[in-house]
Amino acid sequence: MTSIRITIATALVAATLAGCMTVPAAEGTPDAGGTAYMALGTEPFWALEITPAQLNFTGLDSVRVALPNPGARPSVNGERYVTRRMTVDVTHAQCSDGMSELSYADTVTVNLDGRRLSGCGGNILPPPTLDRTDWRILTIEGTAAAGGRDARMSFAEGRMSGSAGCNRLNATYAATADRLTLGPIMATRMACPAPLMTQEQRLTAILANPVGVRFNSRGQMLLSNATGVVVVLERLN
Repeated sequence: MTSIRITIATALVAATLAGCMTVPAAEGTPDAGGTAYMALGTEPFWALEITPAQLNFTGLDSVRVALPNPGARPSVNGERYVTRRMTVDVTHAQCSDGMSELSYADTVTVNLDGRRLSGCGGNILPPPTLDRTDWRILTIEGTAAAGGRDARMSFAEGRMSGSAGCNRLNATYAATADRLTLGPIMATRMACPAPLMTQEQRLTAILANPVGVRFNSRGQMLLSNATGVVVVLERLN
Protein backbone atom coordinates (compact mmCIF):
# COMPACT_ATOMS: atom_id res chain seq x y z
CA MET A 1 0.00 0.00 0.00
CA THR A 2 1.84 10.63 -0.48
CA SER A 3 -1.20 11.45 -2.44
CA ILE A 4 -2.91 9.40 -5.06
CA ARG A 5 -3.59 10.63 -8.59
CA ILE A 6 -6.83 9.10 -9.75
CA THR A 7 -8.53 9.37 -13.12
CA ILE A 8 -12.19 10.27 -12.58
CA ALA A 9 -14.67 7.88 -14.16
CA THR A 10 -16.82 9.66 -16.77
CA ALA A 11 -18.77 6.85 -18.44
CA LEU A 12 -22.46 6.71 -17.47
CA VAL A 13 -25.17 4.20 -18.33
CA ALA A 14 -26.02 4.50 -22.02
CA ALA A 15 -29.56 5.63 -22.74
CA THR A 16 -30.45 2.45 -24.53
CA LEU A 17 -29.38 0.37 -21.55
CA ALA A 18 -30.51 2.64 -18.77
CA GLY A 19 -33.45 0.62 -17.55
CA CYS A 20 -33.50 -1.60 -14.52
CA MET A 21 -32.27 -4.63 -16.47
CA THR A 22 -29.23 -6.43 -15.06
CA VAL A 23 -26.77 -8.33 -17.21
CA PRO A 24 -23.84 -10.67 -16.60
CA ALA A 25 -20.91 -8.58 -15.39
CA ALA A 26 -17.71 -8.38 -17.36
CA GLU A 27 -14.71 -10.45 -16.37
CA GLY A 28 -13.02 -9.03 -13.28
CA THR A 29 -16.23 -8.16 -11.41
CA PRO A 30 -17.67 -10.29 -8.58
CA ASP A 31 -20.76 -11.23 -10.57
CA ALA A 32 -18.54 -12.92 -13.15
CA GLY A 33 -16.59 -15.26 -10.92
CA GLY A 34 -18.06 -15.17 -7.43
CA THR A 35 -15.03 -13.44 -5.90
CA ALA A 36 -14.71 -10.10 -4.14
CA TYR A 37 -13.90 -7.02 -6.20
CA MET A 38 -11.86 -4.31 -4.48
CA ALA A 39 -11.62 -0.57 -5.15
CA LEU A 40 -9.94 2.23 -3.20
CA GLY A 41 -9.23 5.94 -3.18
CA THR A 42 -7.65 8.63 -1.02
CA GLU A 43 -8.25 12.27 -0.11
CA PRO A 44 -10.30 11.13 1.70
CA PHE A 45 -9.33 7.48 2.04
CA TRP A 46 -12.04 4.99 1.21
CA ALA A 47 -12.31 1.33 0.29
CA LEU A 48 -15.06 -0.64 -1.37
CA GLU A 49 -15.54 -4.40 -1.52
CA ILE A 50 -18.13 -5.79 -3.91
CA THR A 51 -19.10 -9.37 -3.22
CA PRO A 52 -21.89 -11.32 -4.94
CA ALA A 53 -24.07 -10.55 -1.90
CA GLN A 54 -23.05 -7.08 -0.70
CA LEU A 55 -21.46 -3.71 -1.35
CA ASN A 56 -19.19 -3.02 1.65
CA PHE A 57 -17.91 0.57 1.92
CA THR A 58 -15.44 1.92 4.49
CA GLY A 59 -14.10 5.45 4.75
CA LEU A 60 -15.17 9.05 5.29
CA ASP A 61 -14.18 9.21 8.98
CA SER A 62 -14.69 5.50 9.60
CA VAL A 63 -18.16 5.40 8.05
CA ARG A 64 -19.14 1.82 7.26
CA VAL A 65 -21.95 1.02 4.87
CA ALA A 66 -23.09 -2.49 3.92
CA LEU A 67 -25.80 -2.77 1.29
CA PRO A 68 -27.26 -5.71 -0.64
CA ASN A 69 -25.65 -6.10 -4.05
CA PRO A 70 -28.35 -5.08 -6.58
CA GLY A 71 -26.50 -6.72 -9.45
CA ALA A 72 -24.55 -5.03 -12.21
CA ARG A 73 -26.24 -2.95 -14.87
CA PRO A 74 -24.44 -2.49 -18.17
CA SER A 75 -22.76 0.84 -18.78
CA VAL A 76 -20.41 2.25 -21.39
CA ASN A 77 -17.31 0.04 -21.06
CA GLY A 78 -18.21 -1.15 -17.60
CA GLU A 79 -20.86 -1.83 -14.99
CA ARG A 80 -23.00 0.18 -12.62
CA TYR A 81 -24.42 -0.81 -9.22
CA VAL A 82 -27.38 1.27 -8.05
CA THR A 83 -28.89 1.34 -4.56
CA ARG A 84 -30.87 4.03 -2.73
CA ARG A 85 -27.81 5.32 -0.87
CA MET A 86 -24.92 4.41 -3.12
CA THR A 87 -24.15 4.19 -6.82
CA VAL A 88 -20.92 2.58 -8.04
CA ASP A 89 -19.60 3.01 -11.58
CA VAL A 90 -16.87 0.60 -12.69
CA THR A 91 -15.29 1.67 -15.97
CA HIS A 92 -12.77 -0.63 -17.63
CA ALA A 93 -10.16 2.05 -18.21
CA GLN A 94 -6.66 2.04 -16.69
CA CYS A 95 -6.34 3.97 -13.44
CA SER A 96 -3.04 5.11 -11.93
CA ASP A 97 -2.34 4.92 -8.21
CA GLY A 98 0.05 7.80 -7.54
CA MET A 99 0.52 6.76 -3.93
CA SER A 100 2.29 3.51 -4.78
CA GLU A 101 2.76 4.00 -8.52
CA LEU A 102 0.51 1.03 -9.15
CA SER A 103 -1.89 0.91 -12.07
CA TYR A 104 -5.27 -0.81 -11.92
CA ALA A 105 -7.50 -2.21 -14.62
CA ASP A 106 -10.52 -0.06 -13.73
CA THR A 107 -11.54 3.47 -12.85
CA VAL A 108 -14.18 3.49 -10.11
CA THR A 109 -16.55 6.23 -8.98
CA VAL A 110 -18.68 5.97 -5.85
CA ASN A 111 -21.57 8.32 -5.11
CA LEU A 112 -22.54 7.84 -1.47
CA ASP A 113 -25.34 9.96 0.02
CA GLY A 114 -24.69 12.59 -2.64
CA ARG A 115 -20.91 12.67 -2.19
CA ARG A 116 -18.80 11.70 -5.21
CA LEU A 117 -15.56 9.79 -4.67
CA SER A 118 -13.05 8.69 -7.30
CA GLY A 119 -10.60 5.80 -7.17
CA CYS A 120 -9.17 2.69 -8.79
CA GLY A 121 -10.19 -0.95 -8.71
CA GLY A 122 -9.85 -4.40 -10.19
CA ASN A 123 -6.67 -6.22 -11.11
CA ILE A 124 -3.31 -4.59 -10.50
CA LEU A 125 -1.59 -4.24 -13.85
CA PRO A 126 2.03 -5.23 -14.42
CA PRO A 127 4.54 -2.39 -14.74
CA PRO A 128 5.48 -1.47 -18.32
CA THR A 129 9.13 -2.05 -17.40
CA LEU A 130 11.10 -3.33 -14.40
CA ASP A 131 13.30 -0.24 -14.45
CA ARG A 132 12.95 1.78 -11.23
CA THR A 133 10.77 -0.76 -9.48
CA ASP A 134 11.34 -2.30 -6.03
CA TRP A 135 10.06 -5.69 -4.87
CA ARG A 136 9.84 -7.61 -1.59
CA ILE A 137 10.56 -11.34 -1.87
CA LEU A 138 7.65 -13.25 -0.37
CA THR A 139 8.55 -16.88 -1.10
CA ILE A 140 11.46 -18.86 -2.52
CA GLU A 141 10.60 -22.32 -3.83
CA GLY A 142 7.34 -22.25 -1.88
CA THR A 143 8.91 -21.28 1.46
CA ALA A 144 8.24 -17.89 3.04
CA ALA A 145 11.28 -15.62 3.08
CA ALA A 146 13.00 -15.77 6.46
CA GLY A 147 13.55 -12.79 8.76
CA GLY A 148 16.53 -10.52 9.13
CA ARG A 149 16.78 -7.66 6.72
CA ASP A 150 14.05 -7.46 4.13
CA ALA A 151 14.55 -9.88 1.28
CA ARG A 152 14.08 -7.72 -1.78
CA MET A 153 15.11 -6.92 -5.33
CA SER A 154 15.35 -3.50 -6.98
CA PHE A 155 15.88 -2.71 -10.65
CA ALA A 156 17.33 0.51 -12.05
CA GLU A 157 19.41 1.50 -15.07
CA GLY A 158 20.25 -2.05 -16.07
CA ARG A 159 21.29 -3.22 -12.62
CA MET A 160 19.60 -5.37 -10.00
CA SER A 161 20.41 -4.79 -6.35
CA GLY A 162 18.92 -6.58 -3.40
CA SER A 163 19.28 -9.11 -0.64
CA ALA A 164 17.93 -12.47 0.40
CA GLY A 165 17.96 -11.25 4.00
CA CYS A 166 21.72 -11.40 4.53
CA ASN A 167 24.34 -10.17 2.04
CA ARG A 168 23.87 -7.39 -0.48
CA LEU A 169 23.46 -8.73 -4.02
CA ASN A 170 24.25 -6.90 -7.25
CA ALA A 171 24.14 -7.88 -10.91
CA THR A 172 23.39 -6.54 -14.34
CA TYR A 173 20.04 -7.57 -15.77
CA ALA A 174 18.15 -7.75 -19.03
CA ALA A 175 14.39 -8.13 -19.13
CA THR A 176 11.79 -8.78 -21.80
CA ALA A 177 8.03 -9.03 -21.39
CA ASP A 178 8.32 -12.60 -20.12
CA ARG A 179 11.97 -13.27 -19.25
CA LEU A 180 14.58 -12.03 -16.78
CA THR A 181 18.29 -12.69 -17.20
CA LEU A 182 20.90 -11.63 -14.63
CA GLY A 183 24.62 -11.33 -15.14
CA PRO A 184 27.01 -12.83 -12.58
CA ILE A 185 25.71 -12.02 -9.09
CA MET A 186 28.19 -10.22 -6.82
CA ALA A 187 27.62 -10.49 -3.08
CA THR A 188 29.12 -9.10 0.10
CA ARG A 189 30.72 -11.63 2.45
CA MET A 190 28.84 -11.18 5.69
CA ALA A 191 28.17 -14.29 7.79
CA CYS A 192 24.54 -14.82 8.73
CA PRO A 193 22.52 -17.49 10.56
CA ALA A 194 22.12 -20.74 8.65
CA PRO A 195 18.51 -20.19 7.53
CA LEU A 196 19.42 -16.89 5.87
CA MET A 197 22.53 -18.31 4.23
CA THR A 198 20.54 -21.25 2.88
CA GLN A 199 17.86 -18.89 1.58
CA GLU A 200 20.50 -16.74 -0.13
CA GLN A 201 22.09 -19.77 -1.76
CA ARG A 202 18.73 -20.94 -3.07
CA LEU A 203 17.93 -17.54 -4.52
CA THR A 204 21.29 -17.01 -6.20
CA ALA A 205 21.16 -20.54 -7.64
CA ILE A 206 17.75 -19.79 -9.18
CA LEU A 207 18.86 -16.43 -10.57
CA ALA A 208 22.04 -17.87 -12.05
CA ASN A 209 19.88 -18.93 -15.02
CA PRO A 210 17.24 -17.01 -16.99
CA VAL A 211 13.79 -17.18 -15.42
CA GLY A 212 10.32 -16.67 -16.81
CA VAL A 213 8.40 -13.61 -15.63
CA ARG A 214 4.66 -13.13 -15.27
CA PHE A 215 2.33 -11.17 -13.01
CA ASN A 216 -0.82 -12.27 -11.21
CA SER A 217 -4.00 -10.24 -10.65
CA ARG A 218 -2.62 -8.86 -7.37
CA GLY A 219 0.38 -7.39 -9.14
CA GLN A 220 2.81 -9.92 -7.70
CA MET A 221 5.75 -10.91 -9.90
CA LEU A 222 6.21 -14.64 -10.38
CA LEU A 223 9.60 -15.96 -11.45
CA SER A 224 9.60 -19.49 -12.83
CA ASN A 225 11.92 -22.11 -14.26
CA ALA A 226 11.42 -25.66 -15.51
CA THR A 227 10.12 -26.75 -12.09
CA GLY A 228 7.41 -24.05 -11.96
CA VAL A 229 7.07 -20.83 -9.95
CA VAL A 230 10.17 -20.50 -7.80
CA VAL A 231 10.10 -16.90 -6.51
CA VAL A 232 7.10 -14.69 -5.66
CA LEU A 233 7.66 -10.96 -5.18
CA GLU A 234 5.38 -8.14 -4.03
CA ARG A 235 5.83 -4.68 -5.50
CA LEU A 236 6.87 -1.91 -3.10
CA ASN A 237 6.75 0.99 -5.57
